[in-house]
Amino acid sequence: MPTNKDYYEILGVSKTASQDEIKKAYRTLAKKYHPDLNKEPGAEEKFKEINEAYETLSDEQKRAQYDQFGSAGPQGFGGAGGFSGFSSGGFGGFEDIFNSFFGGQRQRNTNQARQGEDIEKQMNISFEDAVYGATKKIRVSVDEICTACGGSGAYSKNDIHTCPDCHGTGYILRRQQTIFGMTQTQTVCPRCHGKGKEITRKCDVCGGTGHVRKTKDIDLKIPEGIQTGMSLRLEGYGGAGVNGGPNGDLYITFNVLPHKTFKRTNNDIYLEVPITFSQAALGDQIEVPTMWESEKIKIPAGTQSGQVFKIKGKGVKNPKGLGRGDQFVTVKVVTPTNLSKQEIELFKSLDQVEKQEKKSAWENFKEGFKNLFK
Repeated sequence: MPTNKDYYEILGVSKTASQDEIKKAYRTLAKKYHPDLNKEPGAEEKFKEINEAYETLSDEQKRAQYDQFGSAGPQGFGGAGGFSGFSSGGFGGFEDIFNSFFGGQRQRNTNQARQGEDIEKQMNISFEDAVYGATKKIRVSVDEICTACGGSGAYSKNDIHTCPDCHGTGYILRRQQTIFGMTQTQTVCPRCHGKGKEITRKCDVCGGTGHVRKTKDIDLKIPEGIQTGMSLRLEGYGGAGVNGGPNGDLYITFNVLPHKTFKRTNNDIYLEVPITFSQAALGDQIEVPTMWESEKIKIPAGTQSGQVFKIKGKGVKNPKGLGRGDQFVTVKVVTPTNLSKQEIELFKSLDQVEKQEKKSAWENFKEGFKNLFK
């Protein structure tokens, strides 16, 4: 059976207390017993009881019914025991407490200044520009505050009026009776779309948006060593701000195009260089290109195709400024074609010498499979 509760006693106020006294008492007690602030046993139940008492006494109609019938009266004020759950914000109740204690609000204030959205765009750059860095002139479109109306969107100050539906708050409060009692919801005003104001005559220049779109040519400085997937931020070149807020930012994300000769992995550059049989066998000193200047490397006698040589410090600068990568040169022994008569005679002579003086690489290979060869 439901029991009568003395809501005045729960809040510590007299039966003749004003709404301001009731609200002040509620705020003090709610702060003291809120479960997020008070971890003592029974605090949550006490908080529910305080909220129940406030929901009844803060509503003049419910208060009158309570004064006549008590908390366990004919209707029960929203259910057995009278508890109808936390308020959704009516009369400065739980919503007030939430705002005061936790620095937030359940509904975003649509009248506050907000930064515009960020925008991302893709940009292709050459292999060379990524290695050396470059300055590119690019064309961007940006929304600027309309100088004609100062960003208000109105033809004049006299054309701006407080919304008659929400009275400038940007929200509409709706109350309805449910099985849990009287509930109250807060929705964005459909008339002013949350702005809290109406414009009867729009600005001739911006058409009421408060912004005008302009095209600008700006210099984009691409740093040395940038890689595919990296981005640069252009502050203030994104979407338009809301309610006087700043514009968002524009992010330029790069895609580095391949080079016909060089390849890159992180900050290192790779290059394949052809050499002749004689260079591989006898050794040589060859000049190879880098992205900076040509470098001489020594090819030792007996170099094999696929052998890799490192040229220190001839790679790409780390975009974070931490040193520079290296260049790796892979030599590839090229088999000659279209031999002259002299070259053919020389290779035949070499072949005879190799057969007389030592086993060829092929003969050594065959010995490992002598059971298979007859």
